[in-house]
Amino acid sequence: MTIFNQLPASVLQWFAIFISIIIEALPFVLLGTIFSGIIEVYVTPDLVQRYLPKNKILRIIFGTFIGFVFPSCECGIVPIITRFLEKKVPSYTAIPFLATAPIINPIVLFATYSAFGNSWRFLGLRLLGAIVVAMTLGIMLGFVVDDNILKENAAPCHFHNYSNEPWYRKIFLALAHAIDELFDTGRYLVFGSLIASAMQIYLPTRILTTIGGNSLTAILIMMLLAFILSLCSEADAFIGASLLSTFGTAPVLAFLLIGPMVDIKNLMMMLKSFKTRFIAQFISVSVVMIVIYCMLVGVIG
Repeated sequence: MTIFNQLPASVLQWFAIFISIIIEALPFVLLGTIFSGIIEVYVTPDLVQRYLPKNKILRIIFGTFIGFVFPSCECGIVPIITRFLEKKVPSYTAIPFLATAPIINPIVLFATYSAFGNSWRFLGLRLLGAIVVAMTLGIMLGFVVDDNILKENAAPCHFHNYSNEPWYRKIFLALAHAIDELFDTGRYLVFGSLIASAMQIYLPTRILTTIGGNSLTAILIMMLLAFILSLCSEADAFIGASLLSTFGTAPVLAFLLIGPMVDIKNLMMMLKSFKTRFIAQFISVSVVMIVIYCMLVGVIG
């Protein structure tokens, strides 16, 4: 206790926020790595090709909306997406899922509805915005840019065939893979959370509110704030609702859309698996589409 008492208050607050982010994110990362292990053992490339729609547009739509029934927080989505890509799910199907799953899943939608005073309007605006961004990303990967987005060392050289293993052996292999994935991904979560918590302490939010003078600036400031705070998508709506009177509808909506798609801890995990070129494309397209969408919402009112 003597050592802690000698530390500055800001450092103690930094550690407290860091631990709270880890505690909040870890269950979802664990869930994501378990899903990753299940996908590794039970999902084969042939199975993927059998059940995915054949049409490219339908595959993009499928990836956009599957988050309704296959929910995941952004804290644990990257290991799931990486495993899907390794199982030959097209990137234009997997990346829309990455963009929408942390937003359109029932838990987050209910939290959004509750946080804004049982507002169907905010729920609908957030849902529609996520769909617009996801569809744009899917079209970009499906028709415009190179859809090979995994780093060379992120994808395995060959696929293991577990179909002949007994059921108990499959469960063991899935859990063993999940543990390996957890330790591999966890270091990026820790590093990202350390940066996010430090920025919350040492970058005062009053600076952001002061320079957010017009609609465009306010939207960009709120997107930066979402990136810095790195909140879990199950909780960000309540923070967004508290900022509504200060910033207004469009900036708060931008806050709710960009946070689950790109934040510090999520970016650290993406850097592990995805090519830097794709990450730049993902962030730039997401930011531009969210800005356009939120500006239109602001104009329409």
